[in-house]
Amino acid sequence: MPSLPPLPYGSTPNDLAVRAELESLTTEAFRPDLADIDQLPTLDIATLMNGEDATVPAAVAARLPVIAAAIDAIAERMARGGRLIYAGAGTAGRLGVLDASECPPTFNTAPSQVLGLIAGGREAVITSIEGAEDSADLARADLGALALTPDDTVVGVSASGRTPYAIGAVEYARDRGALTVGLACNASSALAAAADHGIEVVVGPELVTGSTRLKAGTAQKLVLNMLSTITMIRLGKTYGNLMVDVRATNDKLRARSHRIVALATGATDEEIDTALTAAHGEVKTAILTLLGNTDAPTATRLLQQNQGHLRAALAAAATTKTS
Repeated sequence: MPSLPPLPYGSTPNDLAVRAELESLTTEAFRPDLADIDQLPTLDIATLMNGEDATVPAAVAARLPVIAAAIDAIAERMARGGRLIYAGAGTAGRLGVLDASECPPTFNTAPSQVLGLIAGGREAVITSIEGAEDSADLARADLGALALTPDDTVVGVSASGRTPYAIGAVEYARDRGALTVGLACNASSALAAAADHGIEVVVGPELVTGSTRLKAGTAQKLVLNMLSTITMIRLGKTYGNLMVDVRATNDKLRARSHRIVALATGATDEEIDTALTAAHGEVKTAILTLLGNTDAPTATRLLQQNQGHLRAALAAAATTKTS
């Protein structure tokens, strides 16, 4: 999609309304105390920026109960075969695409299980197509192509909480019975109000006025980390804190797979190599064969019967041995 042409400036009712809206947003607020920042030594600027960044985890911590409630609702639907879909524009959209793209290698999810939609399409990931964020219709079209079901979850992501693309995505998804989450960095946002689960992480004004790729972007990344990672933990994609569903697609990940089996089982290198070979590289299966003292086909069956939860499959293996 080509870049959109620049819009003419003017004082139309819409222009005035948007200006007034931005004036009211915490993320757009001006910090007079930082007005001379460009005259400071580099180390002083870095110290100021680091101090600002240090406030973000506390802002996220204040919203942990609503984040946890959203995760439980997402996991419940994904356990039934639903998808997790992020929708945003600009930095928010790119963060959603990033989080979605990291789920297949980390948790062995199918490419269609966790998806990131960004206003303007794939080109917008690396090229600024900021005007696309103003189109709720574009969000409806993007989601319409995915044939949403009530088991799906759509997470609208927007620092301001007013982005039409993110709000349009959430409204469209709710109309079709899907679960909706609105992640914003301003209080009383339209995005959070439109969603089943509104998560508003208020990080305050940015070091550079209005540059919401900074604290707001960090806050969004932290919350998206939680949404995907803890959902995957709930779905049995980990064993303790081990990535037992990791997909070994390169040398580093093959080495990591071997190490994960070693940490989980304490087996020798030879035993681990044999188990991984018999399991066709599937870490969960290899661990189950070693800890459950069973063969790979049986381990695969037990995992399937227990929806991929390794602890439950291990318990089933132990019961089978004693019966």
